[in-house]
Amino acid sequence: RSDIKTQYKLSVRDLKLSDAGIYTCEYGTHKVHTSLHIVNLTISLDGHFLQNEVPELILTQNSSSPLPDLSITLFDSNNNRVTPKIQNRSRQKYIVNLKKLKTMDSGTWVCQIHSDSPLINQNISFAVKVLGFQNPDLERKYAIVDSPVILSWDLNSQKIKWKKGFTGQLNWKQQEGGESHELLDFSITAEGQLHETKKSNNLLFEIPESKPESTIQVKLPKVHFNHSGQYQCQLEYERRHAQSKIELVVMKVSANPAGPLSRGASVTLTCQVSGPLASNAYLSWEPVNGAKMDIKNSKQCEVKLEVNIITAGLWSCHLIEDGDKKISFHYHVEEASVWINNVIVGASIGGSLLAFALGCLCIISGVSWHRRRQRAKRMAQARQHLLENKTCQCQQ
Repeated sequence: RSDIKTQYKLSVRDLKLSDAGIYTCEYGTHKVHTSLHIVNLTISLDGHFLQNEVPELILTQNSSSPLPDLSITLFDSNNNRVTPKIQNRSRQKYIVNLKKLKTMDSGTWVCQIHSDSPLINQNISFAVKVLGFQNPDLERKYAIVDSPVILSWDLNSQKIKWKKGFTGQLNWKQQEGGESHELLDFSITAEGQLHETKKSNNLLFEIPESKPESTIQVKLPKVHFNHSGQYQCQLEYERRHAQSKIELVVMKVSANPAGPLSRGASVTLTCQVSGPLASNAYLSWEPVNGAKMDIKNSKQCEVKLEVNIITAGLWSCHLIEDGDKKISFHYHVEEASVWINNVIVGASIGGSLLAFALGCLCIISGVSWHRRRQRAKRMAQARQHLLENKTCQCQQ
């Protein structure tokens, strides 16, 4: 592994730790000694990681002289200083654990080593590739019932030029700990080609044909209230897994009673979301036009908010998180037509008159019945009196 480059230069290729030592150049009676100190840096998994995995660096040194105490400084791909956790610190071997990796950590890292005696200032660069989703670990998506919604997961395999294939699947369950439904599975080849297969008919959804490369998408053309829940996309590489979740929250609004609002009546509007809200989120009813009422907000962790109204107009239910309106549902309360109101008024008056007439008829019938009963009672008394008189005459 060595070549004489010139008369006084020796080149050694593919250095190993065992190559460390003292090299002597002899010229006649003259001798010149050179000490070769070798440092070797290795990274676990050959620098290919999934998101949230923790890399391990092993720094090993060898020298003919006593080994120095090295100072280690790390810089990530964005040139930010990283404070490592050193597990082992013998002078021959340093084992360093880094932080949990994110996809943005992909790139070239630098390990800077320093020693005062002997003087060492060396930068060792190494490549880190982090395969995973560019989505947050947990993302919330909001939708209005009966509206279309697209759930999307963006993989960074193209961005980091991942040269090995991997597989994955997309699962859905309505609540934590509930039954899981596999919606589709996918595979991505080393050339970056994506292949998807629909696996379930339990949920009416589509796989969009046109989408960016390395993107997993499902489309619900008409989302239902019970389509809410956790959608988890998981990828597998060399028996290791990484996943990203999207929490789908669906909003619906109902009115009781439904239909136009008649004069003098009231209606209850109910705004409801399908799942628990974040601690900094709440529901809010707001009149837009025609309605006369203050804004009504829900309490923390409430997933249902009701409001009673007596005025027709446009009402909006908002889901507000961190002061931003994430989603709004507009509900128009119609006012009953004039003829309907007249019919209602007429029916009320007619009902009142009918009730009055029935009352009068009952009174008249009662009085007549009472008179007939009194007459019958008097006649019975008269017959009894005549019988008593005849009996007295016969005795005489």
